[in-house]
Amino acid sequence: MISNRTKEMTPFIVMDVLEKAHEMERQGIHVVHLEVGEPDFDTPRCIKEAACKALDNGHTHYTHSLGMLELREAICKHYFKTYRVSVDPDQIVISSGTSPAMFVMFSALLEKGDQVIISDPHYACYPNFIKFVQGEPVLVPVFEEDGFQYRPKAIEKKITRKTKGIFINSPSNPTGNLLSRERMAAIADLASDADSPYIISDEIYHGLVYEGKEHSILEFTQKAFVFNGFSKLYAMTGLRLGYMIAPKHFIRPIQKIQQNFFISANAMVQVAGIAALTEAEKDILEMKRIYNERRKYMIQRVKAMGLGITVEPTGAFYVFANAKHISGDSYGLAFDILEKAHVGVSPGIDFGKNGEGYLRFSYATSMENIAEGMDRLENYLKTP
Repeated sequence: MISNRTKEMTPFIVMDVLEKAHEMERQGIHVVHLEVGEPDFDTPRCIKEAACKALDNGHTHYTHSLGMLELREAICKHYFKTYRVSVDPDQIVISSGTSPAMFVMFSALLEKGDQVIISDPHYACYPNFIKFVQGEPVLVPVFEEDGFQYRPKAIEKKITRKTKGIFINSPSNPTGNLLSRERMAAIADLASDADSPYIISDEIYHGLVYEGKEHSILEFTQKAFVFNGFSKLYAMTGLRLGYMIAPKHFIRPIQKIQQNFFISANAMVQVAGIAALTEAEKDILEMKRIYNERRKYMIQRVKAMGLGITVEPTGAFYVFANAKHISGDSYGLAFDILEKAHVGVSPGIDFGKNGEGYLRFSYATSMENIAEGMDRLENYLKTP
């Protein structure tokens, strides 16, 4: 028998769209992919060279289960340089991407029935991580007119004795919006005493901010878990390297889970991660410049088509647009656009009930592809 927790797991609809698009491509149909949040840039040369050199130098064996000390020290320096926060290397766990880190953290934090507050809309996989370890996601709606930022008072109303965590993601997937410094500080105040919940901050899109400034939750509270990694900012998705910063008293429990289920992250890729943090700044700045050009172009085109963007996104590489006047069924709309316009887009329902009626567009692809995709979508919307 298949376990109930597996049967109850919701699909990642973005991947359903992508896989349908691949079927169409095998039939010779050209599809413009605006559905997937994966950088189209090649991994910077300095990172690839470091990885190749690491292989030649014998970095093909297990590392410390927390990760190479040199990489953890480089992360500490990065967080101090970027946010002026001090992190101890012994607070860091290196993982094969941020997803395993989330699994490990929730396994260490939650008992059956414990609650984690998440925004609605949210990254599609968050609830499944929580449910898989028998926790309960508690949804707090966020709204277009607020730039999809949490209202701290709304969070406070949802806190119960079972609340173990408040999940934030800034810049956000799917919205591309940032939490303001003031709202982040107010959320951090909800973790002000021993009995209050932890703040859980997904900072994977940090560095990809084009207006304003992103803030780490560690600037406001130490009662926090931070997830970050190398996939998005450094175009290293396939190399699978992430990390978690956790309160020190959680490290040994988390380490035991890591030892039993994952042992350690890939040694060669950890060496590449050091190069990413210390040598790739010039490459990152150029990628950010290009992303920003694409962002501005896509926002202008989407607005011109009559899709709603009340607060323009300033981070990550997504535009979350209101299409409720076209259809209240974003799933059906996304697949209709794919079938008729040959453009892959993500339906808002994938990101929670409050995302229904929206479409997510990714500008992690070339300007040529974006322009073609926007042209096709415009023609689709004009067709009776």
